[in-house]
Amino acid sequence: MAKSADVLNHLLGHPPASQHPITYNFLVPNIKGLQNLLRARDAMRPAVPRSGHAQHSGHPKAPPTPPPSPKEQEEAEPAPITSAEDPNEMPSNKSDLNDPVKPELSSASEIHTEISIFTAATEAFSKANTNCSIAESLERCKDIVTLAKSRNIPARGYVSVALGCPYEGLDVSPSRVAEITASLLEMGVDEVSVADTTGTGTAPRTRDLLKTLSSAGIANQDLALHFHDTYGQALVNTVVSLEHGIRTFDSSVGGLGGCPFSKGATGNIATEDLVYCLHSLGATTGVNVDKVAEIGAWISTKLDRSNNSRAGKAVLARLRT
Repeated sequence: MAKSADVLNHLLGHPPASQHPITYNFLVPNIKGLQNLLRARDAMRPAVPRSGHAQHSGHPKAPPTPPPSPKEQEEAEPAPITSAEDPNEMPSNKSDLNDPVKPELSSASEIHTEISIFTAATEAFSKANTNCSIAESLERCKDIVTLAKSRNIPARGYVSVALGCPYEGLDVSPSRVAEITASLLEMGVDEVSVADTTGTGTAPRTRDLLKTLSSAGIANQDLALHFHDTYGQALVNTVVSLEHGIRTFDSSVGGLGGCPFSKGATGNIATEDLVYCLHSLGATTGVNVDKVAEIGAWISTKLDRSNNSRAGKAVLARLRT
């Protein structure tokens, strides 16, 4: 495998052709990691100023998160996710993966960088994953976020094993998750992704956790949910979260991923499955599920692993008929 610095320099120095700005999110384990990112980013920064692009609440995302509904802003019941627009309608594009669109604008000046920092909801997992206690990890995070903010880099926090720990069991305290989430937000992260790292979350426990987070004063728009699909519950938990008012979810094409510290844990919910589900509920995502399915098949082949997206495989079968 290539060294982290080589990968970083390649990503920042050789951006792919794109009609839209590209955002790279880098996992930063400590302050040294962020310093290395800053050195690489500064070395690659072009002399010309960045062209203007719409930002999302000061936090560029790829893809952008739909804005919260007026009811969410009023802290009333979450708005329905239905839309009068056709959720599957996409701009015409006759290209395929082997014939990329030639963008009008494509340069390193259109690359955005953001960082992710990790902590955990249990002491045992924190020790295994970051080799420190929860309190120590939060102190590390504080220094990282302070430096990132001084350089206008958005930061995202993660709380691992929020719905079950491979070392301490399924009974992870929702109040503890809320406390850690609040600590991350207070230090300045733009968003916290609450993670079911083991994929052991269920609909009732997901609902209870979300209620606890709300009771602690944590706004839905400050949260993302991160569901692994180990027991096939990721979509169920996603729908529960949608009903609660959450609008940001992590996913991976082809269901890629896993966790080295949780035996048997599979990858995240597949992007293809998530998008197909959202479209079936009337949501507008701006994502072309056919193209995502093609990407999922491509990367699965490249990695010599099975494609774990049921919707993706069904879409591909339809496209080939």
